Amino acid sequence: MNTSTRPDLSDIKLGDWVDRFLPLTLRPYMRLARLDRPAGIWLTLFPCWAALIQASHGFPDLRPLIIFSLGALLMRSAGSTVNDLADRKFDRHVERTRFRPLATGQIGVPQAVMFLTGELVLAASLLLFLTPYTRLVAVCVMPLVFVYPLCKRFTYWPQAVLGAAFNWGMLMAWSEITGEIPAGALLMWLGAIAWQIGYDTVYAYVDVRDDARLGLKSTAILFGQHGKACIGLFYAVAIAAWSTGGWLTGMSLPYAVGMLVIAAYLGWQIWRLDLSRPEISYRLFLANILTGILLAAAAFAGTV
Repeated sequence: MNTSTRPDLSDIKLGDWVDRFLPLTLRPYMRLARLDRPAGIWLTLFPCWAALIQASHGFPDLRPLIIFSLGALLMRSAGSTVNDLADRKFDRHVERTRFRPLATGQIGVPQAVMFLTGELVLAASLLLFLTPYTRLVAVCVMPLVFVYPLCKRFTYWPQAVLGAAFNWGMLMAWSEITGEIPAGALLMWLGAIAWQIGYDTVYAYVDVRDDARLGLKSTAILFGQHGKACIGLFYAVAIAAWSTGGWLTGMSLPYAVGMLVIAAYLGWQIWRLDLSRPEISYRLFLANILTGILLAAAAFAGTV
């Protein structure tokens, strides 16, 4: 690869809104929580909204919509903090992550742990507004949140663990609205996991050389040059699971049209993917925000 034309892949962009509008002491914490890079929040939120819409069989009430939106924000931020605490020594040697606050020493471990505690307390406070069953479902995700950052040390499948945790709100949405988690809801969740394995593998190709050098594992390293075919397979599994899950949850014909649109869009992503160009992988990772939007829109169309 011609590194002279390679763009800056660092995920910390100096001069952004954090630098312009926040005091110096707050900036590292906003970056620790990934509030300067909200892509992960949207990727968590839109599948959750899709589940709320399906479970409500229409546009959900404002109360659960607000609670689950805040929950997505807080838990994604807490998960990012846990991840940076676990990976702070590795992050210093990875091009994309070398300027993160814990990697550079802008924040110490004690301060990060205190910040994480605050995030978790705020997230836990939202459980007071949910049913006892949903609280139980919510608590069950916590082992995944704390295990995920360690997975890349011993398994090539950290993306699967992340997908299960990232999309846990889909299960909580059904438990809150209907009091149960039916088979169709489980299939929608499994489809979201397959989708995330796909797009997070795309993301992992940005770091694949650094991860291999550091002895870390990922699906990108496992798939190697077969990445396009493997990612395409997981996208196909996602479409199949979402289509079947939608049918089991009573979605109408427009939902099937939405699945065709999503299938075409994911197919375009696979066609566009170039495993040797990290900047394209990064852009295609971000493109999946639209996939989430399309999923929520298909769910809404399926209830009309």
